[in-house]
Amino acid sequence: MNPKFKKIAIGIVAVGFLAALVVFVKFFTNNTQSKDEFYVKIPTGATYQDVEKILKPYVKNWSDFETIAKLRKYPDHVKSGRFVFKNGMSAFQQVSSLRHNMPVQLAFNNQERMENIAQRIAQEIEADSTSIMAAVNDSVFLNKNHFTKETVMAIFIPNSYEMYWNTSAVKLRDKMLDEYTKFWNTERLAKAKKLNLTPQEVVTLAAIVHKESVKKDERPKIARVYLNRLEQGMPLQADPTVIYSEKLKDNDFNQVIKRVIPEILRNNTPYNTYVNLGLPPGPIAMPDIDAIDAVLNPDANDYLYFCASVDRFGYHDFASTYEQHQLNAKKYTDWLNQQGIKK
Repeated sequence: MNPKFKKIAIGIVAVGFLAALVVFVKFFTNNTQSKDEFYVKIPTGATYQDVEKILKPYVKNWSDFETIAKLRKYPDHVKSGRFVFKNGMSAFQQVSSLRHNMPVQLAFNNQERMENIAQRIAQEIEADSTSIMAAVNDSVFLNKNHFTKETVMAIFIPNSYEMYWNTSAVKLRDKMLDEYTKFWNTERLAKAKKLNLTPQEVVTLAAIVHKESVKKDERPKIARVYLNRLEQGMPLQADPTVIYSEKLKDNDFNQVIKRVIPEILRNNTPYNTYVNLGLPPGPIAMPDIDAIDAVLNPDANDYLYFCASVDRFGYHDFASTYEQHQLNAKKYTDWLNQQGIKK
């Protein structure tokens, strides 16, 4: 080979090797400014320029990132979602991570209103509480699935669900409806029918049972008391519904009411079961699964009354007659007075 051409060839190889080395460095050296694992969230509809603003605080050398991103055509294929970044990630690994949307574990329980559920969920996914409320209260959705604004909270069965951070409000709603349908399997539907209740009515009653007692072993007994009252055409006279109606009247669900006083009992709202017969229009809280199953599997008893026990705190004293109930209620009222609890 001509010595001149040989030198040129060697030069080309050397340049190529150097270029390959540079790319190798960009591919595999640490390019992440964090010692801990963390997640970056790319909003729906984000552009590459939006991604740059989000990522720059975490990327050591943006030029290296951009080189790899363009080689892999990322700027034209930005994907929304939640993506993991770890200490030691190279530019290549960073771009690769932005192609793999990581799910979130969405969990909720003990929420009092649909508004509270929406706010809780909005802390975990991209959709805000306003869009979630609009989705669940959509009239077409409600009519198609035989819900009302008062009963739609029933589709949110307290549990843990895996979904993507960029799940839309409508997709969230539809997933919850799917989970609700799965929950109400053949066995549970048969038990509800035996009680002459729809699934929504079971959830509504379970919310009352849930509020009445945190003691799981007592809930089937309480459920039976309310079922006995419904069967006999008696008002439920459930204190949790009265408390809910007071909060609703005041538009203040942060207030704490420890004692039901006569003024509250006269609240003229559909949720006051001292004033109205039957179940309230919808759940007064999100009942847990145990409370729902307590209604579906009630205790066998003829009790019509119960009140908080002063001998076994957290539990209740039950009675079949009003006379016995008055004695139990007096003990509890006397205890409240001794504690100085007025409301």
